[in-house]
Amino acid sequence: MNIEKKTVASSKGDVTIITLTNASGAKVTLSSLGACIVGVEVPDREGKLEDVVLGYADVTDYYYDGPCAGKVPGRVANRIDRGHFVLDGKDYELAINNGPNALHGGPEGFQNQIWDVEVTPEGKVKFTYFSKDGEEGYPGNLTATAEYEWTDDCELKLHLGATTDAHTIVNLTNHAYFNLAGHDSGSVLDLTLKLDAHLFLPTTDSLIPTGNLEAVKGTPMDFTKAKTLGADIKAEFPALVFGKGYDNCYVIDGWNPGELRHCATLEDPKSGRVLDVLTTQPGVQIYTGNWLAGSPKNKAGRPYEDYEGVAIECQGLPDSINHPQFPSVELRPGETYSEDIVFKFSTKH
Repeated sequence: MNIEKKTVASSKGDVTIITLTNASGAKVTLSSLGACIVGVEVPDREGKLEDVVLGYADVTDYYYDGPCAGKVPGRVANRIDRGHFVLDGKDYELAINNGPNALHGGPEGFQNQIWDVEVTPEGKVKFTYFSKDGEEGYPGNLTATAEYEWTDDCELKLHLGATTDAHTIVNLTNHAYFNLAGHDSGSVLDLTLKLDAHLFLPTTDSLIPTGNLEAVKGTPMDFTKAKTLGADIKAEFPALVFGKGYDNCYVIDGWNPGELRHCATLEDPKSGRVLDVLTTQPGVQIYTGNWLAGSPKNKAGRPYEDYEGVAIECQGLPDSINHPQFPSVELRPGETYSEDIVFKFSTKH
């Protein structure tokens, strides 16, 4: 594994950029700003390398970008209803930054911070961020880690960890957007998706889960058999109307805490590129880039348009702290938050 490192100056300090190149020449580029996946260059069925992760030309454009492209949001990814939760009988109020709700840990969430970085003796890239008690309204001093490993088999493995000195909540993911035809190739709506998920979380019109689980069968939310992302995206179905496309969490079939399970297969029939996603998390949020327009200039020098990337965000279920029936996102002193996500790239002939 070849490892290259450089630094880029930014308003919050130097950002470290690390590129990992495996034996076949496939590359992953990571950034300490938001513990970010900046790019993934993998071959098509003819062996041609293409960057399949959306990202920006200027590293500093990753600060406060609406799409949260490639980064690890936190302390709690996704939405919290009206920015409010109760823990140990105490009310907590978070910044409202997405309609009436709190999103991705707030305006100064983990995605907008520079993480410490080290390359381990095994060639893994480990990012660490220390979140102070009260930061963005959350209790407890929390240390979060995001450790990436790139293999010769084109598997990008991500281990997410956290510890705390006080009772708190945490829900981490990675928010990379994929376009297997190439990040600058346009719409992803012709890509096919298959999910190992027979249930999804219906939401209010502000995308907060109602608390119910609904079967996907007979609805446009059904990806239990592979279909294109665009096949049903314009359907007059509440979830699709509320989000202007897919922006919903699916419950992964057969989930057990700590058990790595396959949850998604994304495929580009034209290039032959395939992405399989595995995780220990209970949910996977599918977001078809419904609001990408107006993003900073991309790596090819133009802003992305809506629906030019799809995020496959493995995570705890959204707003779990306000839904006791959902798997807990609470973390206590002495406990360790530990979750894995694997992005496995291959080709189909």
